[in-house]
Amino acid sequence: MTKLDQNNLPQHIAIIMDGNGRWAKQHAIGRIRGHKKGAQAVRATVRTCREIGIQYLTLFAFSIENWGRPTKEVDGLMSLLEEYLAKELNELHKQGIKLTTIGDIDQLKPSVKEKIISAKKITANNDKMILNLALSYGGRDEIIDAVKQIVQDSQNGIINSDEINKEIFSKYLNTCEIPDPDLLIRTSGEYRISNFLLWQLAYTELYFTKVLWPDFKKEDIFKAIASYQKRERRFGLTGEQLEEKLLN
Repeated sequence: MTKLDQNNLPQHIAIIMDGNGRWAKQHAIGRIRGHKKGAQAVRATVRTCREIGIQYLTLFAFSIENWGRPTKEVDGLMSLLEEYLAKELNELHKQGIKLTTIGDIDQLKPSVKEKIISAKKITANNDKMILNLALSYGGRDEIIDAVKQIVQDSQNGIINSDEINKEIFSKYLNTCEIPDPDLLIRTSGEYRISNFLLWQLAYTELYFTKVLWPDFKKEDIFKAIASYQKRERRFGLTGEQLEEKLLN
């Protein structure tokens, strides 16, 4: 197993879970069965991140664009999400994991939305890790919604437009209560962000792997984190400036 520096773990990992359909095609089975296999990878990933001390884990579970997929597949994904919540809630709660979501859950199937709201309430006071599911989420839509709310608040005198800066804008995003990701992992060999956390990924370290999501295991998480730990995160500064800042 790849060794990790426990003093240099990413605080927040975000994952684009890609490759369920291709995995299903490789194994000559239906796409829904591929998604079911992917749900097992979700379970293993959550447990691994909790074990090693990751504080925030955001999973891109269902994008706004995914609504354009065949109705049968969308219905199957909703059923899998409902099944996951029913099966894993007790374990999440037992492990001290708090469930949160970003995106428009009002668009989800009513029974799914109900289970999400219930799971959020049950796990609300847990503090060992936050599992953040991106559901019916799109980065551009999130930014547009934030702009609309800022305009409305400005018109209502709640905020002065001259005061708007990066910090204030971030407070209008879905992720206002969690830090930006330190590490983004995308599986299946694709090299795209796919409308995911567009604002928040400004200085995130990106890691791409050819492993399809259903085959993504504990060792793959370790490899991604090990790659992250070899990088120097300068945030626009020179290496010398960063070293001086750390010393002070």
